[in-house]
Amino acid sequence: MGRPPVSDELYVVTVTYSPGPHLDRFLATLAHATDRPVTVVMADNGSTDGAPEEAVERYPNVRLLRTGSNLGYGSAINRAVAEYGLTSGTDFFIVANPDVQWGPGSIDLMLEAASRWPNAGALGPLIRDPDGSVYPSARHQPSIVRGGMHAVVGPLWPTNPWTAAYRQDRTDPSERAVGWLSGSCLLLRSEAFATVSGFDERYFMYMEDVDLGDRLEAAGWQNVYVPAAEVLHDKGHSTGRDPARNLAAHHVSTYTFLADRYPSWWQAPLRWAFRGALETRAGLVVRNSRRKARRAQAKGRQ
Repeated sequence: MGRPPVSDELYVVTVTYSPGPHLDRFLATLAHATDRPVTVVMADNGSTDGAPEEAVERYPNVRLLRTGSNLGYGSAINRAVAEYGLTSGTDFFIVANPDVQWGPGSIDLMLEAASRWPNAGALGPLIRDPDGSVYPSARHQPSIVRGGMHAVVGPLWPTNPWTAAYRQDRTDPSERAVGWLSGSCLLLRSEAFATVSGFDERYFMYMEDVDLGDRLEAAGWQNVYVPAAEVLHDKGHSTGRDPARNLAAHHVSTYTFLADRYPSWWQAPLRWAFRGALETRAGLVVRNSRRKARRAQAKGRQ
């Protein structure tokens, strides 16, 4: 069992899987994110690059928890939370991807917002992509029409109105309650996380944050967007490794989420429609990816 938290100590849990140089940037910038003492727990899913071990040597506040295999994101977080008793010994804890870079005061700004939102179970910052653009990390829950059209039409028509509505692309950043927040960086209220029994471990990767936000809301908690706090997320670190595998995982997770919300026997045709739409989307995405690859190869030969 890990060391129980002290009164004002904040735990930051991250899942590592050969994170490379991203991890060092994550830990170095964390020093500017909060004035509170911080302990970082790396739930390691089988890294082979040595980065987690190097981090333990370089940073005295870092702990390495080996999960024993690649459990997936949510399962690894749950393991660390249980190992360190974070739902009973502390008011809040952070979960974040190791390819996040922290903006100045970002964690303290989320903690301040938590005091303004006593029913907030999860709070998330404004997330920027490496090019400086704002990633739509605070979204509505995916309804049948809005989420379905985003899934099917989005790959071919990125600026379609259903995607814009679902992602709240045309909404100015403001502190507000939303349907769900990106799991790449979350401040979680320990009581709320315990109430919903943490992440659903059926999700290996993708949609675990959508599911968590939905279950928090169903349990009476809020998901609160705090754009005054900023982080940068180099999400290409994880998604770029194996696009085909990631695409398959995304569609399995999406179907699991939607099928859970429409479980009755008489809703079976709706579940079949979900499956068909996701298969259509997968075909479109794969074809677009191959087309782009061919264009890049042709350009390289010029």
